[in-house]
Amino acid sequence: MRSLSDTLERLARFKKLGAMDIPSSRLVPFEPPTTNPGNLSAKIYVPAGVAEHPALVVILHGCMQSAGGYDDSAGWSRLADTYGFLVLYPEQKRENNANLCFNWFVPDDIMRESGEAHSIRQFVEAAAVNYNVDRKRIFVTGLSAGGAMANVMLATYPDVFAGGAIIAGLPYGVASSVPEAFDRMRGHGLPDPDRLRLLLRAAAPAFSNPPTISVWHGTDDRTVSNLNAVALVEQWRGVLGLEKAPTTQATVGKDKAAVWMDRFGQALLSYHSISGMGHGTPLDASNGDEKPSPFMLDIGISSTRQIGYEWGLTPSFDRREVPLAATNRAGPETPNLGHLNSDIQNTIESALRSAGLMK
Repeated sequence: MRSLSDTLERLARFKKLGAMDIPSSRLVPFEPPTTNPGNLSAKIYVPAGVAEHPALVVILHGCMQSAGGYDDSAGWSRLADTYGFLVLYPEQKRENNANLCFNWFVPDDIMRESGEAHSIRQFVEAAAVNYNVDRKRIFVTGLSAGGAMANVMLATYPDVFAGGAIIAGLPYGVASSVPEAFDRMRGHGLPDPDRLRLLLRAAAPAFSNPPTISVWHGTDDRTVSNLNAVALVEQWRGVLGLEKAPTTQATVGKDKAAVWMDRFGQALLSYHSISGMGHGTPLDASNGDEKPSPFMLDIGISSTRQIGYEWGLTPSFDRREVPLAATNRAGPETPNLGHLNSDIQNTIESALRSAGLMK
């Protein structure tokens, strides 16, 4: 574990990055639930052409971000205009976390019916009731700390969410303090696969109808090591009862995707390893709906549209290519952990060995 002085230095360096500017938002405030044990706020977007029984997409911003800023860059509300689903943004408060991070490393905030996780669940329930949401089509995604908290929601409420997409996030239950959080972000001290799955199974009463999982991570992420993506895949692969090797592998531009399917051919787990990308959400600004900003990276891959497509919310779409030089933005200085090779299965095994998670 890191020393206190090292942790304080990293916190100071992280804070120097500054908060994302908040543009004029398309979102409107959504009243908090009665109890709101995690003391969160939220915003919502209801498109003019909302469906009679709409899907609901829950989005969790990263540290130093806001709901409005994330939406302006990722374009989820603009996509909702076209396809009629709801967009809900739970939002962190500075009184809970000075850097506006969701507290994915605080035990009381990541348990079912407790803290921030419970507040997010309450917001989801309120939106579902108020807008007659199709409860079979409730999804969650998030970036970085928001990605880790999205995984918290998938772990603690698998009975609520049909699917989730974790962008530059971390496995469930691997840290219980700020120093541990920084260690895990760098890929240090991650539990072995058996322990990872035990943590996940203990998070909720049952996994009778588990959500589909999509993991996204840049190979050049210097803020959250992509060993966390590997650990996330292992955490869910074991619980979902999937084979070690992916069912299919494909490379489209910088997106090297591995997909695990069940015996009926349904995709339950996918891993999108984005070659040359740093820490952030992959965007495609050429579509006119997405805008680059700190940690929102225009690399010619719209994770928003791809995730929406995987969830059955959107049709297929074209991708474009941009130079790798445009994909990286400055972040805290951490070791470069290298690139994944084209054989994703070998990559996963190699990363597990280097992290001490596999012999």
